[in-house]
Amino acid sequence: MLYLRHMNLLPILSFCLLLQLSACRYTPPPPLPQMELMRGVNWVAADTVTLEQLQKAKDHGVEWIAQTPFGWQKNHNTPELAFSSQRGYWGERDEGLIQTTQLARSIGLKTLLKPHIWLRNNKDGAWVGSIKMTSEEDWKTWFQNYRTMMLHYARLADSMQIEAVCIGTELHMAAVERPRDWRQLIKDIRQVYRGKLTYAANWSDEFEDIEFWDDLDFIGVQAYFPLSKKPAPTLSDLLKAWEPHVKTIEKLQRKFNKPVVFTEVGYRNIPHAAAEPWTWPSRGQATEPEDPATQERLYEAMYRTFWQKPWFRGTFIWKWYPHVRENGRARRDFTPQGLPAAQVMARYYKAGK
Repeated sequence: MLYLRHMNLLPILSFCLLLQLSACRYTPPPPLPQMELMRGVNWVAADTVTLEQLQKAKDHGVEWIAQTPFGWQKNHNTPELAFSSQRGYWGERDEGLIQTTQLARSIGLKTLLKPHIWLRNNKDGAWVGSIKMTSEEDWKTWFQNYRTMMLHYARLADSMQIEAVCIGTELHMAAVERPRDWRQLIKDIRQVYRGKLTYAANWSDEFEDIEFWDDLDFIGVQAYFPLSKKPAPTLSDLLKAWEPHVKTIEKLQRKFNKPVVFTEVGYRNIPHAAAEPWTWPSRGQATEPEDPATQERLYEAMYRTFWQKPWFRGTFIWKWYPHVRENGRARRDFTPQGLPAAQVMARYYKAGK
């Protein structure tokens, strides 16, 4: 009987041993870096900003604004890149960036400084994502020019104690084909700037192809994912449409163990807003009907999908004007201001504070 009792214990002992061996082999992932929720909007540059204008954003729960200066490039395959701290709209010049930052900070708003490149010649579908040089020498020149621009804004950000800087926006070909140059740029920027760094990658393939996320503080995604070709899709349609995109984002997040922020996300006030959210309004679309209910559902679906995920750390809504324009084309623009979508944003931004 004793022998049989010992024999009956063998399967249990073997199972326990397997559990111990499995525990030895398993290495849990490192903890996700701690980072506050970024409750943000992309602030549109304009004439002199007032505290009242910034306060209206804060009243909606906004805690961050993204400010966008520009560099100008003629063609997608030429290395010349110009920028000026004195050109452009007031809010894009150094003077405007500094004053807006100071006013925002005085009421508790933080800043993400997010330089963009404006491509002057966009014929044949060229855009910043297609910037690509035709020779190694031109690539070196382009990165020298880009480095000059970014170090200027990094030094400005550090002098103003700006909380975060975006090192590039939707530069797909340059970012994917030249990762070593970007890693060196990140090192150079960290020599002069002490805040958080990110890169704003396009939703279409680019964010998955970036190799240098591990050198940055969080993953930035320009989240214009297509969700439905139908006009005025239902909330359940939209929630289901987000599912494959969530899996893709989660896979990347696990690979790099970095928080994810939507550096841009937004929807127009039209019935087909879910089909191609990246499409800007054109003159021909001025007669398209307004559809604030669809815009509202798109906001609800996006926040309901992502806001409680532990690795997700915020949104910067595209976009928010100091002055809300009232003409027909502007009413079909991306801003949620004065529309039900703004209240959806405010509800999520204010929750848990």
